[in-house]
Amino acid sequence: MRRCRNFANVFYHARDNIPYQFAWVTILKPYTPLLLALLVTLTFAQPDVCAQPEILLPRTGLTADDLALIINDDDPQSKAVGEYYKKARHIPDGNVIHLHFSPGRHALEKDEFNKLKTEIDRATPKRIQAYAVTWTDPYRVGCMSITSALAFGFDEKYCSSKCGPTKPSAYFNSPSLYPAKNMKMRPAMMLAGKNFDQVKELIDRGVASDQSFPTGHAYLLSTTDTARNTRAGDFAKTAKALTGVFQVEVLKTDAIANRQDVLFYFTGLAQVPQLETLRFLPGALADHLTSMGGQLTDSTQMSSLRWLEAGATASYGTVVEPCSFPQKFPYPGVAMFYYATGASAIEAYWKSVAWPGQGVFIGEPLARPFAPRLREFEPGKFELKIFTPRKGQLLVDSGVSTNGPFNPVSQQPLHRGINVIQFAVSETDVGFLRLRW
Repeated sequence: MRRCRNFANVFYHARDNIPYQFAWVTILKPYTPLLLALLVTLTFAQPDVCAQPEILLPRTGLTADDLALIINDDDPQSKAVGEYYKKARHIPDGNVIHLHFSPGRHALEKDEFNKLKTEIDRATPKRIQAYAVTWTDPYRVGCMSITSALAFGFDEKYCSSKCGPTKPSAYFNSPSLYPAKNMKMRPAMMLAGKNFDQVKELIDRGVASDQSFPTGHAYLLSTTDTARNTRAGDFAKTAKALTGVFQVEVLKTDAIANRQDVLFYFTGLAQVPQLETLRFLPGALADHLTSMGGQLTDSTQMSSLRWLEAGATASYGTVVEPCSFPQKFPYPGVAMFYYATGASAIEAYWKSVAWPGQGVFIGEPLARPFAPRLREFEPGKFELKIFTPRKGQLLVDSGVSTNGPFNPVSQQPLHRGINVIQFAVSETDVGFLRLRW
């Protein structure tokens, strides 16, 4: 059988950006992506005509195959959300876990949770890397959030009753693409909302965000609330580090209004006004540093659910008093950095919290606005769209199998931000092209 021969006519278009370097290296570990191949099949059906080589892309984030969906069959909203999400995200049947427990409570006792966790662990396929939770209550297990209890198991070392530090997360600022394999933990996120329709809209936004490469703004607000403004000291460094990647605005104000391009919104207030005047882009991340934002259905402050109701795709809040440690809340620069690499919302958000035991993650976990996109726009001609938070190289290798050996064919520079690379293939006896960056 004849195959298409050479990787040819490669060129790129990209924004011209300054060199990338984090100013806060004491917080951020070096980012070293694991270039694991994700197969994209592009072969012709007819065996007697020229067949294109198959193109291998690196893994950048979790997919539906990696996610287990946890449903409480005694909770009508959980069942409805689970059914809708399974179809929307094409979750495999074997990834769905059914539980039975009394709904309508804000918290589970640790003994009841431990029994449920045993059921979950027994039903979780080994390949699963993360969980999607389909109910809104309960959001807490004793002193832990339910998302952290699912990730780590219930452990009071992840709590603090005396305004002290808690056990850290090994997943914080980690380049790992396989948390269950590398760290023996599975991050979790709640598909939460006051009713099914709200969660349906959330899911639809997450799906719509995939590979959309939004060009919105990041708003980092330094507020007058001194107790809740503890993240603001890093905002200038974050803006500098992400220059040319995102349009970052650091503002000394308590709120923004009438903005139509909100991609990130990080602030510190007990109540955030004027959310109804904003337009959040699909895939947007937003949260407010305050004590009880993670008390989703009974908070005396603003519940983190308000962010999702306003149009954000994921958010975060603490379920018990955290005492204003910034380590217990997302570091905006870390969340934005990993999102830019093509990670999913659950990965980017979880990697941004150093001490997540008391915090709950809510939103659509598989949203991936910056996942790489490959398309064939003419026969034998392809366009690869990549978003990256740093300068680098696109390396192209050819091989006869997915396991190699691979030989270098081409390399092209990548700029920070968006890169669009077009290339053509012609006849060759080599069956695979591996793209790496």
